Amino acid sequence: MRKRSLINLGVILSLILTTAVYSLGQTVQDKYIKITILHTNDTHSRIEPFPMDGSRNQGLGGVAKRAEVIRNIREENEHVLLLDAGDYFQGTPYFNFYSGELEIMLMNELGYEVATIGNHEFDLGLDNLARQLGKAKFQIVNANYGIEDTPLEGILKPYTIIRKGPIRIGVFGLGVEMRGLVPEKFIGNTIYNDPVLAANETAAYLKNEEKCDYVICLSHLGLEYDDATASDLVIAKNSQNIDLVIGGHTHSFLNEPIRVMNAIGKEVLINHAGWGGIILGRIDVFFEPKTLNKWFKSENIKID
Repeated sequence: MRKRSLINLGVILSLILTTAVYSLGQTVQDKYIKITILHTNDTHSRIEPFPMDGSRNQGLGGVAKRAEVIRNIREENEHVLLLDAGDYFQGTPYFNFYSGELEIMLMNELGYEVATIGNHEFDLGLDNLARQLGKAKFQIVNANYGIEDTPLEGILKPYTIIRKGPIRIGVFGLGVEMRGLVPEKFIGNTIYNDPVLAANETAAYLKNEEKCDYVICLSHLGLEYDDATASDLVIAKNSQNIDLVIGGHTHSFLNEPIRVMNAIGKEVLINHAGWGGIILGRIDVFFEPKTLNKWFKSENIKID
């Protein structure tokens, strides 16, 4: 067994999270049903803020400050959904030492409800990935990886459904082609399937069969490419039943969500939150109670 530090993992968790400041807000109520969607992507084991080294990101990010922001938002809003679009592993010595356990434990403490996986989740192989994801108290989703006869079978689900008040929200995941990004020995028997096809089949099932009022795609495909590579823009433009794509992989900072018309002329939103935990994405979706017609407002919050 690998030798561990004298510093107990539980102590680290406690120290990180108890530095957050608590504040009490007031619930805002109006004639609409409001769902507040918070999201991160590509946090890359950035547990502490970026060091004060003169770089452009110095002092930004950090789990404790993110926890404070999330707690305040939850205290002010009744229906909050916290999501992640992958690559929470790899990037600092915390991952090198704890192999992803600390990242999962902190996501549990922050109350994440659904996440997908990115290519860096595979960096120590399938057995480690399955072991760490098995400790998650949140659902891990991916609809385009074939995982039969792999350690991920039974852990990774194509989608999940979450109810916030009267609103049924379907959430599914998509992953990038890993060959060329991840060594073959770490992928094992994992099969990459067409994400456009998987997205359309899963979203149609969630809307038509499961009667979801809102469908979210957690994508680790990347925002956009110069060629025909599958991306969030490609997924959105070719979709019919997706309402929101929350993406990662390309470390894209957006001031506000991109609005895209889908294959049947309906609007799809795409949002990214940069990388390293610098940004917490926020989208408030307002539903009219009788018709469930919706509108939104957004804010990408800098964690400083």
